[in-house]
Amino acid sequence: MLTKFCSLFVIKNKFEAFAVIYALALGAVERGVHYLQQYPGIGGWLLFAVCPIAVFMAGARILDSVEHNSAP
Repeated sequence: MLTKFCSLFVIKNKFEAFAVIYALALGAVERGVHYLQQYPGIGGWLLFAVCPIAVFMAGARILDSVEHNSAP
């Protein structure tokens, strides 16, 4: 039963990977908007820019691992 439950959290194909990356991107932009409200000016914009960059790096790693696991 625990194995079936844990298998729900495994990304098996590219569609699931893109869905996870999309959710991460939405959260990152939301966090960036909060940074803009808390830190007006250039500091807020720099923090806003860093949030999506983290998603790009995580997304590349997720897609790479999905492609690596699907190869025979």
